[in-house]
Amino acid sequence: MADVDAIVVGAGPAGAAAATVLARAGRSVILLERGSFPGAKNMYGGVVYPRILDQLHPEWWLEAPIQRWVTRRSTMVLTESQAVTVDFRSANWAHPPYNGATAYRPDWDHWLAGKAEADGALLVCSTTATGLLRDASGQVIGVSTDRPDGDLRASVVIACDGVNSFLAKEAGLYGEVDAANYTVGVKETIALPKEVIDERFGVRDRDGVDIEILGGTSGVNGGGFVYTNLDTLAVGVVLKLPKLGAQQLRPEEIIANLKAHPGIAPLVEGGEVKEYSAHVIPEAGLSMMPQLTGDGMVIAGDAAAMCLAAGIWLEGVNFAMASGMYAGEAAVEALAAGDTTAAGLAGYERRLNDTFLLRDHRKLRRAPSLVLSDRVQHLYPDMIANTVERMFRVDNPAPKPGLRRILNEERKRAGVRIRDLAQDALDGLRSFG
Repeated sequence: MADVDAIVVGAGPAGAAAATVLARAGRSVILLERGSFPGAKNMYGGVVYPRILDQLHPEWWLEAPIQRWVTRRSTMVLTESQAVTVDFRSANWAHPPYNGATAYRPDWDHWLAGKAEADGALLVCSTTATGLLRDASGQVIGVSTDRPDGDLRASVVIACDGVNSFLAKEAGLYGEVDAANYTVGVKETIALPKEVIDERFGVRDRDGVDIEILGGTSGVNGGGFVYTNLDTLAVGVVLKLPKLGAQQLRPEEIIANLKAHPGIAPLVEGGEVKEYSAHVIPEAGLSMMPQLTGDGMVIAGDAAAMCLAAGIWLEGVNFAMASGMYAGEAAVEALAAGDTTAAGLAGYERRLNDTFLLRDHRKLRRAPSLVLSDRVQHLYPDMIANTVERMFRVDNPAPKPGLRRILNEERKRAGVRIRDLAQDALDGLRSFG
């Protein structure tokens, strides 16, 4: 006999969304969290795109624990001594329904899980799911936990237990794990007075800034970021694991080098580091996704490699919340039909295929490998920055050389072959078109 209809493992954004859907449908659901409270194990502070919550929590912006609304989005290309920035602002993003926001994940996760509790889910913290329970046919029928006599049985298990999902691996839903599919995100939270942040970043009130960076990672393939919270900055890097392991610098040294860059140093000057954290990110998108359903089980969020890391689009929390919602809906459907086998849970993948979740991943499936390629990471920043510098440099009495000549000379100086540039341009059109 099942103890409950469903067990959701992991009270992050995916798990909280799944538990909310199940509870609202009148299903008994346990939401397991290994931390002392939802978000306790997550030190993330970054950008969330909560519009998917319009379906789950209408007018969420009236109560969600956001830090600032992102009204300025910048993409910065760094070389050792140069910075080229494409900067966009929109007053439209400063009022409902908003576009993106900065938030602390401990606050965000705690709030979302609280909404699931309010709808009837049973939140059980400080409890780790240590394995799967199966019946004689091999179907998943619950989880074992680290509590005495802690086996829990359910008709369906939804694994939202993060990027290293041991449950999904135990279920045989993952193939061989390739380190090249992962990055490590490393972040410092730097305290500065709100008025200083407002002045340096040119914002007011609850307006905020999201800066994504190509270059500035000390030669390690990856990228950087700077996000504004109310009275702190989130500054960090995202580094490809094999490239990080192949050299001698530690991640904190790479962040220190980024903060010392002339394009970044004035933004962080005088700040006090309050927090340092790191987190593995499933970066490769569609090419690393596991099988998403099994008999008695579905997986969502980072456990399902739902994170979208495609250069100008860096999204994770919205994909997690949406996948959790659709996992919950599929579980409700399967429970009503009395069939929680993989076939009965097939509504999950149908929903993923019909929405932005897998459509965006398919459309952008080439983007992660292109953005993290050696040419994009190590040759193009110099070519771009030197071209822009020469465009704006006044060399009187010499006449202006013309953009075509500058581009060709800087391409050669950077060591970029025309055929490689053409191939990357074509791949870019395919990736982002």
